[in-house]
Amino acid sequence: MVFTLFITFVILLRISELILARRNEKWLLQNGAKEYGKEHYPYIVALHVSFFISLVVEYSLKGSVSWSMLLLILYFLLIVFKGWVIFSLGKFWNTKIYRIPKSPLVKKGPYKYIRHPNYVVVVFELILIPLVFELYLTAALFTILNAIMLTVRIKAEEKAFLASDQI
Repeated sequence: MVFTLFITFVILLRISELILARRNEKWLLQNGAKEYGKEHYPYIVALHVSFFISLVVEYSLKGSVSWSMLLLILYFLLIVFKGWVIFSLGKFWNTKIYRIPKSPLVKKGPYKYIRHPNYVVVVFELILIPLVFELYLTAALFTILNAIMLTVRIKAEEKAFLASDQI
């Protein structure tokens, strides 16, 4: 029951993030933004969809699984941090990489201290969500896959930062 409620909450949170990203995408495009990293975005979507499938499959195969209140609390603290990240970027926050040429990079909120705080959140989400329910295989597998994806993603984002300053 706890697993079902938790996963439903996380999925609904992701859907609301995608709705916000779509709204921000419209604003970004109306303001001359250019998209970067289009070629790898479908792989990010596939990674995250596969993550949820893996959670459900591993949980179902384990049968009786306990859960950690401490890790659940840490996850909700992480969500507060994610809210700070999203709020700090405002209309610039997106699941895709968009840059408005010559627009300054956001340097407020966690962006004062960390270059890519959103990816810090994603790393910890993909670790904490499965570990709340002792789903070690999903935690390990998707930590590795996400690390590979983030090497591609961060390179594309850094390229976007440089390219948009040149335009």
